[in-house]
Parts: sequence; C-alpha cells; structure tokens
Amino acid sequence: MTSTKEPFPALSQSVTNNDEKADLYIQQDPDADEEYTIAEQRKIIRKVDRRLLVLLGLMQAVSFLDRANISNAAVAGMTKALNLGVGARYSIVLLVFFAPYVVLQFPASIAVRNLGPRIFLSTIVFLWGVVMICFAFAQSWKSLIPLRMIIGALEAGCFPSQYYLISSWYSRYDLYKRTSIFYLIGVLGSALSGVLALGISKMDGLADYSGWRWIFIIEGIITCLIGLAGYIFMVDFPDQAHKTWGFLTEREGAYIIRRINRDRQDAGLDHFSFAKFLKPARDFKVWGFAMIFLCTTMQAYSIGYFLPVILETEMGFSSATTQGLSTPPYIIAMILMFLQGWISDRIHLRYPVLYFNSLISITGLCLMVWTSAPGVQYFGAILTTSGCSANLPTVMVFQANNIRGAWKRAFCSASMIGLGGTGGIIGSLVFRSQDAPKYLPGIYASLTANGVIILLTTVLVVYFSMQNKRAERGLVIIEDLPSFRTQEEYII
Repeated sequence: MTSTKEPFPALSQSVTNNDEKADLYIQQDPDADEEYTIAEQRKIIRKVDRRLLVLLGLMQAVSFLDRANISNAAVAGMTKALNLGVGARYSIVLLVFFAPYVVLQFPASIAVRNLGPRIFLSTIVFLWGVVMICFAFAQSWKSLIPLRMIIGALEAGCFPSQYYLISSWYSRYDLYKRTSIFYLIGVLGSALSGVLALGISKMDGLADYSGWRWIFIIEGIITCLIGLAGYIFMVDFPDQAHKTWGFLTEREGAYIIRRINRDRQDAGLDHFSFAKFLKPARDFKVWGFAMIFLCTTMQAYSIGYFLPVILETEMGFSSATTQGLSTPPYIIAMILMFLQGWISDRIHLRYPVLYFNSLISITGLCLMVWTSAPGVQYFGAILTTSGCSANLPTVMVFQANNIRGAWKRAFCSASMIGLGGTGGIIGSLVFRSQDAPKYLPGIYASLTANGVIILLTTVLVVYFSMQNKRAERGLVIIEDLPSFRTQEEYII
C-alpha cells in the first residue's frame, strides 16, 4: 500500500495515474476482472488450454519420440547394421546432437517472438520430420552424425519457444498444472517410443527395408503431420490471440492480457534490443534455475537414451521385452507430474516437489545398480525415470513464477534450455558405451546431480525469503515491480 513518503521515487515519477501507481504497489487478484465472471473466465482459460496445450504437447511428444528412437532403433538392429557397437560410436552419435542445440537457443528465443509461434514452431517441426525420415536411408554410422546435428539445430527452437509461449499465457498459480499437462503429453512420446518401435519393427523386410529403418520412416511422417497441423491450429502470443483462426475474440484476448497484468504486469513487450535481452544475465538466480535444469536434463536424457540398453544388457530382458518395458516408467512419470502440478498450484510452492523428485531419483539409481534382482532393478528404473522427468516441468515453473518481463522470459527460457542441452552433453559423456552394463560413472554423476539440485534449490529459496522480507520493509524492489513477491516466501 502506498504511503505519503514514496519509497521508490524514480519509479513513481514514471506513473502519472494514481490508480496505476497503486496497482504497482498492491498485489492484485488475477480473478478480479471487471468484465467477466469467474465462470466466464474459466471458460476462456479452458479454451486456451485445449488449443494451446494439446498442440504444443504433441509437438513436444514427437520431439521426445524422435530423440529416443535412435535407442529403439539400436535395439531393433541398427547397432549391428551400422557397426555402432564399436568403441564410442554410439555415444558420439548421441553427443553431436547437443552442440547446435545449445548454441542456437538464444537466436531461437528471439526468432519466435519476431516471427510468431505459428510460423516458427510449425516450420521447424515439419523440417525435422523430413530429416528424421532421412535416417532410414543411412548406410554408415558416420552418416548419422550430420543428420543428428541438423535435428539438434532444428529442435533448438522447439522447447524454449514452447516454454516461453506457455508462460506468457497463464498467471503464476495457473501455470504448474498447465505446464504439467503440456509436458506429460510430451512425455507420452517417450512412453510410447518403446511400444511403437516394437510394433513398427515388425515391418521388417517390407519393401526390402529393415525394421529399424521403418521406425525412422513412420515416426518421421508422424512428425511432419503434426508440423503441418501447427500451421492451422497453433496459437500465437496473447496480444495476437484474436488473429488466430477459430480461437479467441478480441475481447477475450484483452481479458487474458488484463489477467497477466494483474498477476505480474508483464503482458506488454518493448521493442527488441540486445541490451534488454541480455540484461537478465546479471541476475544470479537465472543461472541457479539453469543449473538445476542442467542437472535434471543430464539424468533425463541419459535415461531416455540408455534405458533400453540397460534393460537388455544389465537386466537380461529380450529385445521385444525391452521395447515393451521402456513404456511403464514414463506412464508413471506422467501421473506423478500431473498430481504434483495440481498439488503445487494449490499450495503455491514448488521447492518441496524438487526435493521429493530428487530423493526418489537417488533411491531409484541405487536400486538399479546395487541390487541384483531384475524386478527390483526395474522398479529402480521407474523411480529414476519418474523423478527426473517430473522435475523438468517443476524447474520450468519454479523459474517462471519468480521472474517477470517478456524479454527476461525469452532470455531465461533460452539460458535454461541451453544449459539443459549441456546436461545432455554431460550425460552422453558420462554414460559411455564401454561402461556397460552398469554405467557406474554415469550413475555416480546422476547421484551428484541430485545432490546439487537439492543444494541449489535450498540456496534460492532462502534468498527468495530474505528478498521478500526486505521488500516488505521497502528496502528493495523485486523484479522491478513493488508489489511482486517471489513465490517461495514461506520457508523462513
């Protein structure tokens, strides 16, 4: 609430209207709309959910599917056909994906805002589907390297753009459920990869192509079709919502913008400049979020690539059984992240979820390596996959809820997903083919990563609590908005 003595004179001079000034100092209720009732607001938001989350989730599903299918193809015969089992060839093929994926994160975050999500995302999804089909015609393991690099370059624009777009549409306490729904649809790609690959591999010999080649052909076609669907159904940013075919009216779009501004005052967008875009690089918490994401993705990527191999070589399952058993861990992860999203939005806290998921990942890793019964080892794989997969949307929302500003969101999505790609590089290096079947260096690295997640989360939450208390005394402005409070304010 404002006082007679302005604690932030520089900010006050830029606000001419007393009501607008008061809005800067008092946290508003996003549901307190002057035009729509609560029921009408929920109807509009559900309309956004159906259109935005489903299509983005399908795009993310084929992204995960197309990353994981190389491991499914390896089990289905590609390793023998292309001599991938020699030395570190398989790890090299996995590793080269991440160099362009990391480098192109920042340009992609700028491009999606300037070109618009419909054109940008639909185009890159369609193109990587075409490249995925090309994998089916590889005659040497070396030819997989440029193809994987192209896939990495195209997918660099997908995840950060989707995350940026979703966080632009929802208020902070609506965000986790929606991010979880988007991400669990995406995880469906990983969940179905084993079963789908098993079914497709039965086409072995059709048109004189091996089963593993058909995996790339069919899944590449699926990706192309979803990319084409994006040109018709993809949603743009809220300020362009009324221009999207069959979506919101101009009044409904204006409501979404009002809702975001009541929550955090950042629905608008300044003209682009590199100075504005790079300014968040000086904020230490941005890199804290990114490091947590790096540690999480290191495990998630590694499990995705090596789970089928571990099931076959360490646990002794047949190729067909391995493909089938690759699915249940991701189904459990989908259920877990949905429940956590619902609970976390109710309690307005994210950090307990990060702790819980890290602890079950640690438990799962120990069961996978230091037990000998295949059933117990497989249960460990379920815990590990569930914990690291469910932590990914948690970290995304943990970050999104504690920053504000359109260009800061663009920078933060790129920095976080970029370091996430670096986690994939680390995972490819520590989970080495020559360390099969237990992959102990990778297991030790994953255990360390979970410890780092717990430590960094604790540091950030304590810092947030201290900043909130300083802001209440008028000593600091958080995220350039006097009414803004970081989410994790109840720990101390």
